[in-house]
Amino acid sequence: MNRRVFLSLACAGSAIQAAGRHRKTQVAIRGDGFLINGRPTYRGRAYQGRKVEGLLMNVRLVQGIFDDLNPLTRSLWVYPDTGKWDPERNTTEFLAALGEWRRYGVLAFTINLQGGVPGRGVGQTAARPAGGGGGQGPQLENSALDPDGNPRPAYMARLTRILDRADELGMVVILGYFYFGQDQRLKDEAAVRRGVVNATNWILDGGYRNVLVEIANECNLPYHHDILKPPRIHELIELVKSMHRNGKRLLAGTSWGGRNSAGVIGPNNLDTPVTSNVVASSDFILLHGNGPNNSALLKRMIRATRALPTYGTMPVLINEDPNFHFAEPDNHLLAAVDEHVSWGCYDQGENNYTDGFQSPPVNWGINTEDKKQFAAKVKQVTGV
Repeated sequence: MNRRVFLSLACAGSAIQAAGRHRKTQVAIRGDGFLINGRPTYRGRAYQGRKVEGLLMNVRLVQGIFDDLNPLTRSLWVYPDTGKWDPERNTTEFLAALGEWRRYGVLAFTINLQGGVPGRGVGQTAARPAGGGGGQGPQLENSALDPDGNPRPAYMARLTRILDRADELGMVVILGYFYFGQDQRLKDEAAVRRGVVNATNWILDGGYRNVLVEIANECNLPYHHDILKPPRIHELIELVKSMHRNGKRLLAGTSWGGRNSAGVIGPNNLDTPVTSNVVASSDFILLHGNGPNNSALLKRMIRATRALPTYGTMPVLINEDPNFHFAEPDNHLLAAVDEHVSWGCYDQGENNYTDGFQSPPVNWGINTEDKKQFAAKVKQVTGV
């Protein structure tokens, strides 16, 4: 780590350590439910006979600290009113909208150190050329961790602002460390491990107790580093769990992709992508509801996951699902609640500052019909 990075991180570390004495929000687990500050979430709440207490209704906001360090692709994300991309504006507008989501009963959100696929047809490893259209253009670079696994100060400063605001609002942050298509930015396995240690130390040093660690987004997808794949990712979950401050540690797990268009997710179990070795190390299970809009298939995935031999009583969360249909009586949100599983909205958007959450520049407000229906349904189900 060079001297400039070390000094920047040292200053940031001192600031968050000082603030850590005043943290307001702590997440914990009891059985298959969550507690915030020692109280079950949505305490005493049921909806149409469904138990809601203990759930974490959430929304996928993974681009809250997004930036593109590649000047060849940075122009893809410009704001329509300025013609420029501005990562600080992105975070500022994120913070301005967060309280509105909280008022509708959303208690958690997912944010990633390496973002997410930022736009339809714009992959993380093959971004669309500046003129649009098909083909493979230069690769965007969005990572809060540098090639050696050291935190980048500008990213972490933005993340500090978000975690501080979430703490003030009584919200839980599902913080993803790695994302396929960007994990190759770290040069080797040692750097990946170093990144896990550095990120975890940063959270612990800041005194944050409202963070759930998601080691990797959809670990069953094609990651570059073997340690981020299902056979070995439990090593990194255990690494996070081994790190303590004042006798306390972070809760950790990883997420899994959902079904394909045929409803198959195998290969070991056609009803769940989750593997027993990872369940044995996890504090909670993160599933994604991608694939067909089919509540029966979603419930099969949840039940098959809980039927794994290493599953004990622990929370199951869906923190990515693009299947809305909130006006219909049979939708994925209610199907998840039927199984006492938390549900999270994934709204990709079209990269035009009008809709979605994952395609910069993002409008973080409740400004579209999909967002309004999701917010209204969460409010109805949670009774806030």
